[in-house]
Amino acid sequence: MVRYAFYPGCSLDVSAVAYDESVKAVCAKLGVDLVPIADWNCCGATEYWGHDALIAQALIARNLARIDPELEQVTAPCAACYLNLAKVDRMMREVPAAAERVNRALAAGGLHYEPGRVRVRHLIDVLYEDVGRERLTEASTGSLDGLRVAPYYGCQVVRPFCDNDDSEQPVRMDEVLTWLGAEVVEYPVKSQCCGGHMSQISENEAFELIRRLLDCAHRSGAEVIACMCPMCQLNLDAYQGRVNHHFGTGYHLPVLFFTQVVGVALGIEHDVLGIGREIVPAREALRAHGATVVAAAEGGRDVP
Repeated sequence: MVRYAFYPGCSLDVSAVAYDESVKAVCAKLGVDLVPIADWNCCGATEYWGHDALIAQALIARNLARIDPELEQVTAPCAACYLNLAKVDRMMREVPAAAERVNRALAAGGLHYEPGRVRVRHLIDVLYEDVGRERLTEASTGSLDGLRVAPYYGCQVVRPFCDNDDSEQPVRMDEVLTWLGAEVVEYPVKSQCCGGHMSQISENEAFELIRRLLDCAHRSGAEVIACMCPMCQLNLDAYQGRVNHHFGTGYHLPVLFFTQVVGVALGIEHDVLGIGREIVPAREALRAHGATVVAAAEGGRDVP
């Protein structure tokens, strides 16, 4: 069994608790051993880069330096966390002067990171490459039964680093969900930006970005959107009601984390996967495909 250092990031502790719950449940079911990084800190998301590059780099590198020296890989389910860890590791490998500056900053806390010591990976790559089709298929219970899913990658998992997939039309989540029995719909906007924090700057622009993603999924006949980023899930789920009000639309699309959909296929109970925490409830779509709905799944709230 391969052991992975696990970097959850801040969102999985607060707004994306369902992601954290489903990641741990799915990995436990598949025998993927996640080892939390002791005393990890926030990766700074995108804001720190605009304030001070060295502070941003050192903040991120501290997490890499905190990884158990016996572990050679780290997985981060959050897209922003994954990108920041991968970006700083690559920067330190390619720019020795920058690596020296970062390590001088880390030395103030008694830490040091050797560039390239740890391989940074998003969880979708762990499931696709390391777990693989055969193991996933064997573990599937058939619970998805043709559930029509729009796979939404967002922009940060596939850009600027996308060594093993297509940056515009990635397929790894599509294939994993297909292996597990889902019907993956045509979703050409799968790597377009959801707007991130744009809702705090310009609601008109933010709502239009979200509307495009919802509209494409709706026209493709999707019953569920599967995300791999907490910000993407939050924007598409929490703002769906306001987008409907703004444009006079009537979208009612549940937005789940891809690990929740995987977990349903593996026969894990919905409450264990955090299903029911979403705002647009997923229970109807899951029930229509024979997936058992437990009491906690009835907690999904109607669109505001």
